[in-house]
Amino acid sequence: MQLFVKDRSFYSSLIHIAIPVSLQGLVMFGVNVTDTVMVGSLGEFAIAGVALANQFSFLYQITCFGIAGGMGVLTAQFWGKKDREAIGAGLSIIIKLAFCFGLLFLIAAAFFPKYIMGIYSTDTQVQIEGAAYLRMLSFSYLFLGLTTMIASTLRSVGVVKLTLLTNCIALVLNIFFNWIFIFGNLGAPRMGTAGASLATTICRIVEVTIVLIFLLKMDDRIRFRLRMLLRWERDIFRNYLRNGVPVIVSDIFLGVGGNMISVVLGRMGAAVMSAAAIANTIFQLTLVFLMGVSSASGVITGNTIGAGEFKKVREYGKTFLVLAIMVSFLSILCIQVVKVAIFHQFQIGSATFQAFNVEDSTKELASQLINTLSFLAVFITLSQILTKGILRAGGDTRFLLIADVLFLWVVSVPLGFITGLYLNWPPYLVFFFLRIDEVIKCIWCLFRFFSWKWIRDVAVR
Repeated sequence: MQLFVKDRSFYSSLIHIAIPVSLQGLVMFGVNVTDTVMVGSLGEFAIAGVALANQFSFLYQITCFGIAGGMGVLTAQFWGKKDREAIGAGLSIIIKLAFCFGLLFLIAAAFFPKYIMGIYSTDTQVQIEGAAYLRMLSFSYLFLGLTTMIASTLRSVGVVKLTLLTNCIALVLNIFFNWIFIFGNLGAPRMGTAGASLATTICRIVEVTIVLIFLLKMDDRIRFRLRMLLRWERDIFRNYLRNGVPVIVSDIFLGVGGNMISVVLGRMGAAVMSAAAIANTIFQLTLVFLMGVSSASGVITGNTIGAGEFKKVREYGKTFLVLAIMVSFLSILCIQVVKVAIFHQFQIGSATFQAFNVEDSTKELASQLINTLSFLAVFITLSQILTKGILRAGGDTRFLLIADVLFLWVVSVPLGFITGLYLNWPPYLVFFFLRIDEVIKCIWCLFRFFSWKWIRDVAVR
C-alpha cells in the first residue's frame, strides 16, 4: 500500500493551506498563553474563573464552527465545480444563522453571568472573577461569529493568509490592551479579569473589520456583495439542512460535552481547574500543527470530490493519515519542552519571574494532566483529522454526528462524573476518562475510512 502520493500538486496545495493555518494556530496559541499568563499573575481564582467563563464562550465558538463547517462541506465541493454563485449564497445563509445564535449567547452572558458561572463552580470567588470576565466578553460574540463565517468560507476556496494576518494583529493588540486594562496602565482603571475580556472584545472588532474589507473590496474568488444578504437560495439551504445540520448538531453536542468536562473539573476545586487551564493551554500546541493538516485535508478532499476525481481522494486520504501520525509525535515533543520551560523560574536582574502565580501542588497537578494529554495525542490527532477533515469533507456528516456524540455522552461524561465527583479518583485519571471518547472514536472512524463509504458528491443544486 502506497503511503505517500506522488503528486506535486497535492503537496503544493498542502503547503499552501497547512503552513498559514498552522502559523495562525501558533499565533492563536500565543494569544491564549498571553491571556493565561497575564491573568495568571492575579492568582488561582482568576485563572479558574476565566477558564470556566471561556468554556461558555467556547460553546458559542464551537456552534460557529459547526455552522461554518456544515457549509464548508458544500463550499469546498462547490469550489471544485467553480460555482461561485452557490458559494456566495451559502455564505449569506451562515452569516444570518451565526448572528441569531450570537444574539442569544450575548443576552445570556451579559445579563446572567453569575447564574452561568454557578453551573461551573460552587466557589464564590471563582464565580465573581468569571462573571466579571464573561459580562464584558459577551459583546464580542457577534463579531466573532461574522469573522468565523467569512474566514471559513475563504479557507474553503484556498484563501488562508488573511486569517493569519488578522491573528497576528490580534496578538499584538491583545498583549497591549491586556497590559492597559488588566493592570491599569496609561491612566486606565485597573480592571483585572474584566480588563482581559475588554481587550479581547477590541481585538474581535479589529479582526472583523479586516476580513470585511478584504471580502467586500479585495476578494476576487467569491465576489460577495452586501446585497447577497437579502437573498435566500432555497435549494442550497435544503442541501445545507441535509448535509450541514448534522455538523452543527455534532459540534454543539461536543461543545456542551466540553462544558460538562469543565463542570466536573470546576467542582473538584479551584486548584484542579487552574491546573486543567494550564494543561489545556499548553496542549493547544498540538492544535497548532493539527489545524494546518486538518484544514488542508478538508479543503483538498472536498475540492477533489467536487472535481470528480474519486481515485485521488483515496490516495490523498492515506497520505493524510500518515501525516497525522507524524504531527502527533511532533506535538508530544513540543508539549514536553514547553512544560519544562513554562514551570521554570527565570532570573531577570534581581527579580525572579515565573509564568504562573500558583501553588506548587497546582503545578504538579498541571504536569500530570499535561502528561495525560501527551499520551492521548496520537488518538486525538487522528480523530480530528478524520472527523473534522477527511470524512466531513466527503459528506459523511450523519455518521460523524453519531461518532462525535455517542462516545462522548455515553462513555466520557458519565465516567468523568463518577470518577471525579463520586469516587474522588486522582485528577489525572479523571482527566483521562473525560477524554477517552477520542480513543474509541479514533478506532471507529479508522474502520469507516477504509470502508470508503464516506466518499460522496453532495454539492448538488
